[in-house]
Amino acid sequence: MMFAPDAKILVVDDSMVMRHIIKNHLVAFGFSAIREAATASEALAVLAEEPVDLILSDWAMPGIHGIELLRRVRGNEATRHIPFIMVTAEAQPHLIFEAIQAQASDYVVKPFTREALQRSLEKVFRFRAAQLRPLPAEPS
Repeated sequence: MMFAPDAKILVVDDSMVMRHIIKNHLVAFGFSAIREAATASEALAVLAEEPVDLILSDWAMPGIHGIELLRRVRGNEATRHIPFIMVTAEAQPHLIFEAIQAQASDYVVKPFTREALQRSLEKVFRFRAAQLRPLPAEPS
């Protein structure tokens, strides 16, 4: 894998079982700094406390939905740069388009395989690394 195993990841899902499944996959990929939140409100509290390198969030949750969490993350100067993967059973094309418009970094449809999650993580971290790479100097 091309990402640092010390990356801090926030998993947001109202299902404890789904959080456990995602966390197990992340641990299998070598990650250990994994925070969990059962609601978007909890996720916002975590983000206010400490920086994270990636957010994986469900869409349909009680209270604030994942799409609204994404909009709040993107609307906050301190968090707008954090890659955000929607991991959801919401597979309707108009909802995927809505997530893209809200600047989701990627979209993984449940149920998913470990390999599908791995591909998504690699894609997102590869894109993030390209964003952080310095531009070549212009010739003088």
